[in-house]
Amino acid sequence: MRKGIISNPGTGEAARARAVAALNAAFAGRFTDDRLLHWGAKTARGIFDDAVASAGVGADDCVFVGEDPDERAFAREAGMRAAAHPVFTLAAVEGRPVFWARIELPEGRSPTDLEVIANAGEIVPVHVASGHLVLVMATARGVEALEQGGFAADLRGQVEDTFAFLVRDDRPVSLPQAFADTSGASRATAEARRRAAAAFAFVSSAFDGQGPPVVSLGPAPGGVYVAAAAGTPIEDLHIAEAKPGHTERLLPDPALLSRPGEAQAVGFAEEFADGGPTAETIAAVREAITPASLRGHIARVSGAAPLVEGESLKVRSRDASSADNALVVSALVRRLHDLGLAVRRHEFSWRGHRLSNVEAEFRVAAADSAVLVTAHLDSTAARGEFFDSGGLPRAYDPAIDPAPGADDDGSGMAAVMAAAECLSAMVADGRAPTRTVRFVLFNAEEQGLVGSKAYARAAASAGDKIAGVLQMDMIAGFQGGPRTMEIHTGSSVPGPVVGASDALGGLVTRAAPAVASGFSLQVLAGSTDPAAGRSDHASFHERGWAAAAICENFFDDTAPATGTRQYHKPGDTLFDEDHDTDYAAAIARTVAAAALTLAGL
Repeated sequence: MRKGIISNPGTGEAARARAVAALNAAFAGRFTDDRLLHWGAKTARGIFDDAVASAGVGADDCVFVGEDPDERAFAREAGMRAAAHPVFTLAAVEGRPVFWARIELPEGRSPTDLEVIANAGEIVPVHVASGHLVLVMATARGVEALEQGGFAADLRGQVEDTFAFLVRDDRPVSLPQAFADTSGASRATAEARRRAAAAFAFVSSAFDGQGPPVVSLGPAPGGVYVAAAAGTPIEDLHIAEAKPGHTERLLPDPALLSRPGEAQAVGFAEEFADGGPTAETIAAVREAITPASLRGHIARVSGAAPLVEGESLKVRSRDASSADNALVVSALVRRLHDLGLAVRRHEFSWRGHRLSNVEAEFRVAAADSAVLVTAHLDSTAARGEFFDSGGLPRAYDPAIDPAPGADDDGSGMAAVMAAAECLSAMVADGRAPTRTVRFVLFNAEEQGLVGSKAYARAAASAGDKIAGVLQMDMIAGFQGGPRTMEIHTGSSVPGPVVGASDALGGLVTRAAPAVASGFSLQVLAGSTDPAAGRSDHASFHERGWAAAAICENFFDDTAPATGTRQYHKPGDTLFDEDHDTDYAAAIARTVAAAALTLAGL
């Protein structure tokens, strides 16, 4: 069959030329008909109509393959068939449906066993919830292969132009008295079902009567899986009591079951077990990462000061839907480049927007792996109160409303930038790491970890070796009282990643006393970690890499939290009474000291 391309590589001829060059390098001789190459935005059906016309056949004889449900919907408007993944192209050609399915792994069977069957059939994993539950897309042929292999598939409706999300619900769940004398497993199952029902009721009521309904795909860790039709803004929903990471947009990928980082995690875990930062590293961290340096970075990205020194523009928002988001990305790229680091934009698409993660790397040629210091660069004010010109309440409009995000996650961004400055200064003084160090700022975290999932998938595909990921998400919120730092290493999926992440967290705890005196450390691990799956570190956990998230006292429920009260509100500013850059600097120094130690400094 003839194959063409419908792709948005960005604006301008240079972007198209780069895409063509990459296409020819990767698939020499495969795409030889220039008439079948279509470059541009896929936010309307026009580019799909053009593709059909260039093929010279009926629209029904053309298949568009794309994971974005909005794009598939536009393709269907143009009369094309559509497939949610290349694995399902033949099914689209033959008119066979693809289903959402839950697979409960029998006792004694592992995701590795499931991978053997999935890789040979019309099956694509979407989320590995635990060692016992996997959400997949599959055709009837795929389901038959699963059943023949001893895996029962619970079908939950057709995929068509839908996309899957995990929506978590942090509200308390109570069980009837009848469960008082049942086993712990029975109570846990009943609680999961009740929580899933409550979460789904919230989601479905938000869109009641407003287009195609959302569909429940059953209980998920801490909430419910849902399938939403193209254009349904699931990411905009906020359960009032929800903590960060309440919504996760799931990314179909056959490699989810292979978890390539696990082999690395086995070897690297032993290195985390002993030792702490050297006196030289502690001194460098203390000098470079100060409350004043963090305050300067936060001011620029949250609108308290001009984004670029000497210019007048101040950003109002870093929301993925805001025009200011791209301006912030460009400013970050320039600053990191000025530090002498190799900088690149890692681009991806989300709801018609072309977005970028930012990666700055100090490469060590003979290194066995890389150490990642990360945060997310976008913001939101979706929990704020907004009013129209008549004084009536209205929904948050991410395109125009302020979302300064000084704590979430301007503070984490500032810490990453300061850590990059610290390494740059150390290198200038003649010191160099033995491992590659990457400073990565993820976009669209608030939309369900979209940017970090795209980055981690690309890293896994490229065969990257990653020793550990240290993620900072909200480190400046402090109401007063005991100074607490939360260190989250928990993963819902068992395997080497668990021990390696716990050991990585141990490295952070050993760094803290030297640079964050007076802090109590809350180490939260295991599948019950309240932050498991809730920040960008989870995108690396699901690939098997060691990762830890470090934050202010926000998740731990054993005592009243002392973190920000302005979570996802327009009041999350540098001047908020809960914003404390002294507190943030102590956490930032701890993470930088741990990362540089892991990198061999």
